Amino acid sequence: MSDERPKHRAKKSLGQNFLKDQNICRKIVDAIVPTENDYIIEIGPGRGALTEFLVETDASKLVALEMDDELALRLDERWPNLEVIKMDALKFPWESLNERPCKIIGNLPYNVGSKLIWDIVSKVNTLQMAVFMVQHEVANRLTAQPGTKAFGGLTAWVKNYCTTTYLFKVPPTVFRPQPKIDSAVVRFAPLPVEEWPADPKKLSELIKLLFQQRRKQISTILKKRWNDSIEEWFELEGVSPKVRPENLTPKQFSSLSERL
Repeated sequence: MSDERPKHRAKKSLGQNFLKDQNICRKIVDAIVPTENDYIIEIGPGRGALTEFLVETDASKLVALEMDDELALRLDERWPNLEVIKMDALKFPWESLNERPCKIIGNLPYNVGSKLIWDIVSKVNTLQMAVFMVQHEVANRLTAQPGTKAFGGLTAWVKNYCTTTYLFKVPPTVFRPQPKIDSAVVRFAPLPVEEWPADPKKLSELIKLLFQQRRKQISTILKKRWNDSIEEWFELEGVSPKVRPENLTPKQFSSLSERL
């Protein structure tokens, strides 16, 4: 069933850039390895470029979060079996998904992608897999290794909850309107819940504290909080207190946060 009405004009205020390349769309949907038993949530379906292929998977339940009223209505009319929720994904109660296993997919708006990913990986403990398209720079950060320039607060947080895989780059030419930068697709595979941080709030506070001053040595940043327990932690980990934040592993961020 096609939508014969005039094309919806992208709204810059909502960060809308619509995918128009069907090969890329199919490739993104295939990356989530959909099966007929899946519960799949799509964020920001827009004109339905990914939705069209998601509907073909015969997933047991397919939900779309769309904050644009006009687009939500079109999706609802085009696919009556699709459950369309009209709301801002940033305000969605992600913990509400924890009643059954789910997969999440989306072409995320550049201006909110990092925040959405931060929330989703740490709040959805039934997540089986997620596949998101984000700006290329963010994809590099999400998949960065310790000791590299791309490794930052987002990396340290996300990798305490998921393993991340850079899948492929997406050029501006496959969007309308065309963004000025490349995008990329990243897959998230959740770690076992028992391996998640014991105190997410402490971890979040430490990450933000250290990366706000990432050019300084950790011992300098933590000078006012330094104590014997923190000293002991560095000795046990075999890490110099003089290293910069990006030199710690994600798990070291978690265990150090518990010492604070």
